[in-house]
Amino acid sequence: MIKSNTNDNLQINGKILKSRFFIGTGKFSNNRNMPDVIHAANASVVTVALRRANQGSHEENILDYIPDDVILMPNTSGARTADEAIRIAHLSKAMGCGSWIKIEVISDNRYLLPDNMETLKASETLVKEGFTVLPYISPDLMTAKRLCDTGVAAVMPFAAPIGSNRGLRTKELVQILIDEIDLPVVVDAGIGKPSEAAECMEMGAAAVLVNTAVATAKDPLKMAQAFSKAVDAGRTAYLAGIGRVLGTISASASSPLTGFLHKEEA
Repeated sequence: MIKSNTNDNLQINGKILKSRFFIGTGKFSNNRNMPDVIHAANASVVTVALRRANQGSHEENILDYIPDDVILMPNTSGARTADEAIRIAHLSKAMGCGSWIKIEVISDNRYLLPDNMETLKASETLVKEGFTVLPYISPDLMTAKRLCDTGVAAVMPFAAPIGSNRGLRTKELVQILIDEIDLPVVVDAGIGKPSEAAECMEMGAAAVLVNTAVATAKDPLKMAQAFSKAVDAGRTAYLAGIGRVLGTISASASSPLTGFLHKEEA
């Protein structure tokens, strides 16, 4: 099994994370399977939609299935404006869910694309209030830079529309964020295969968040393991430095072609 470089820990707002694989908790057919899947994923951060938490209720509470050894990061799913996202963040903290918050503001019902402007407004307020803010955004450089200026802990650009499993459709834009901003870039939404998670990490992403691809797999536990290994492999490849790519249609032998079976011609 490929293991992360022990000197290559991801640190977000002073927290050292044991892995670079974040996992979401929506869409699982059975909450009781989640602890095993989260452990199989070796995930360090777990996101939960606060509207699925029912503390104080006799109904099943998703928070009861989140292991204690991970960082709980509620999200503001369902918020359509900055004010609604801020209200959800306050509720989260009041419920004892800690100070990490994934800002998710979506007012587009068809494509479920994040509203970057409202996300920026909510982030500004919540950073000032002491939250560890990780905003989910469309991969736009100017928005990412403004979010960095507000003091967010990381940015989370989408790879493809949320829940689509369509892969890394925003590759060039995500690469610009990785190259141009000084905060961790956590690729979120749309990743459908472990190979796509590995590609994100090979590009230099700090981490990857996956939900639907694991939750809807035939065997979620095995798929979580596959993603975990892919994230480690991609990170190791990034640290190793990707080999050269020839610029023309040609080849380059990996071993000498002469002096073995036949003598070289004079």
